[in-house]
Amino acid sequence: MSVRLQKFLADAGVASRRASEKLITDGRVQVNGQIVRLLGVKVKVADEVAVDGKPVRAKRKIYVALNKPVGYITTRKDERDRKYIMQLLPEHWQHLHPVGRLDRDTEGLIFLTNDGDFSLKLTHPRFGVVRKYVALVSGRVLNRVTKSICQGIEDNGEKLKALSAVVRDANNTHSVVELELSEGRNREVRRLFAAHDHKVEKLQRIQIGKVRLGELPSGKWRILTDSEIKSLLAKS
Repeated sequence: MSVRLQKFLADAGVASRRASEKLITDGRVQVNGQIVRLLGVKVKVADEVAVDGKPVRAKRKIYVALNKPVGYITTRKDERDRKYIMQLLPEHWQHLHPVGRLDRDTEGLIFLTNDGDFSLKLTHPRFGVVRKYVALVSGRVLNRVTKSICQGIEDNGEKLKALSAVVRDANNTHSVVELELSEGRNREVRRLFAAHDHKVEKLQRIQIGKVRLGELPSGKWRILTDSEIKSLLAKS
């Protein structure tokens, strides 16, 4: 697979993409020993790239799936001495950043990576990556509620809606509801149910795109497979 030279330089940490473009047009970048000044040039992994005569190596991209426990915040650090998800990862992965967020009281699947394009693909609404949740909700959730949740509601100036909402189990005190969402607004599932006087007592994200949480224990992580990464980056 080939990428534009300025993207290769940016991914390698040489400079921002725009600054990398200037390096190229200034004649400071060589590919396989030849100075390159054109911005449209693409390079492959096997190509030798140098800036001012110094070799540039592409950074290895890392994609991690984590089962976030309840009580952890989705951040790289915290000055208020709260638990945060980077504490669950090895020291040499502290440079990774979370892809999107899960609120403190929500558990389940979240990705961490050093690939900015991957993060954009999974978080920008225009890509519509589907996320699946299981919610334990107070009271019996009726069909009219799930129908309303899928039709959408207005809350604090935002339109909230689920792609699907299915009651998997219910009695007079609790219901288990499986939902699919594509935008992931702040505390969206909780707000959707609160609008119908139901409190979410437990919320777990079990799937992002085609990647499932599966049997990954709470607080543990694993590396995404090549096929999983390709499925998440595939164009809709």
